Amino acid sequence: MVDLIVYFISYNFIFDKQPVPVGHIEIGAHIAAFLVSFTISFPMGFILSKYVVFTTSALRGRVQLFRYGLTVMSCIGLNYLFLKIFVDVLGWYATPSKALTTLLVAVYSYFTQQYFSFKVKGKNVSST
Repeated sequence: MVDLIVYFISYNFIFDKQPVPVGHIEIGAHIAAFLVSFTISFPMGFILSKYVVFTTSALRGRVQLFRYGLTVMSCIGLNYLFLKIFVDVLGWYATPSKALTTLLVAVYSYFTQQYFSFKVKGKNVSST
């Protein structure tokens, strides 16, 4: 929810739905708002995952952080891809597009964190 709130504020009030000049290029306000929300959601997400959601993982903190970072990099790619499709290709409104994107990426993220970032050693993941 924090990610979506920060995104909404950034998109609608900080960037005022206008393209953002970065050097010699411009990026869409929806992408710029995603980058702002990411700077808050990354550290917050790691702390919540480590100390609230996946507390049984015996992996060292730095290994968890590294794996979490890899997972987050793939989530960044998915966020970018979905936002480009929903907003730029399909012409949907940015905030609902971000909400749907967040839902899709959260499901992906949960499973990659459970079975990779915060994997519990010796846990049998097959149901046979």
